[in-house]
Amino acid sequence: MTALVIAEHNNASIKGATLNAVTAAIQLSFYSDGEVHVLVAGHQASAAAKAAAEIKGVTKVLYADGASIAHGLAENMAAQVLAVAGNYSHILFPATASGKNIAPRVAAKLDVGQISDITKVDSPDTFERPIYAGNAIATVQSADAVKVITVRTTGFDAAATSGGSAAVETLAAVAANAKSSFVGSEIAKNDRPELTAAKIIVSGGRALGSSEKFNEVMTPLADKLGAAIGASRAAVDAGYAANDLQVGQTGKIVAPQLYIACGISGAIQHLAGMKDSKVIVAINKDPEAPIFSVADYGLEADLFTALPELVAEL
Repeated sequence: MTALVIAEHNNASIKGATLNAVTAAIQLSFYSDGEVHVLVAGHQASAAAKAAAEIKGVTKVLYADGASIAHGLAENMAAQVLAVAGNYSHILFPATASGKNIAPRVAAKLDVGQISDITKVDSPDTFERPIYAGNAIATVQSADAVKVITVRTTGFDAAATSGGSAAVETLAAVAANAKSSFVGSEIAKNDRPELTAAKIIVSGGRALGSSEKFNEVMTPLADKLGAAIGASRAAVDAGYAANDLQVGQTGKIVAPQLYIACGISGAIQHLAGMKDSKVIVAINKDPEAPIFSVADYGLEADLFTALPELVAEL
């Protein structure tokens, strides 16, 4: 039994979500003394392939280099995965926007059911995944010859980025799919840590009242802590924060070392996105707010008073 992890990268380095998927693959390999391979598909991405080879637990890196897969278009990436899929019993993607875009195409072409968002490996054919916004855990079993899996990154520790010495095998890149093409991209520049990779996150909710107040109150705290800024869906829908800051079931799933929720009531869909955080601090003036049920530390206070005092102390 050999598992293949589809790496996410920027052509220069491996993204953190890949390391969590590798850990899931390593757990699979324990059951049958199998191997873990990583596919790095991109353009002029030899540095990323080299980094993948150094991940502890990886035994082989497949490196496909070509203009057709330079931008990670789902149609081309799925074709690249399918070109080697016959050699693997398990194909794993991080459960990110990219992974969720490619994995269903691969599963459909292989005529197998996708196993989504796993948080635990029970055996080579049995996995656990959250359902009902994380309020229940389903145990699912697959009889398919090839398991196509997306891995919830918060469910697995990141694999070590050093200690491995995998061989790198070069593959031919697939031809470009004529039905889609890359037109352009607008990359938002941010000096803060990326939300899903941040060790500290401060999140604001609808109680902040406006985008001006959101920035005025949240930014100084984030600056002091070197933290990423997040937001509840209510705050995003109200226009207080950008869409890419949304934490929750319909936003980003995070599990930082420290999560500070400011003026967030704790709706089920928000809790589903952050309750795996190592330490949760909640600041809310409503003592009945659901966020306190998952918080390690709770402060019943007006955030407009508490946060400036906290910043002053820091």
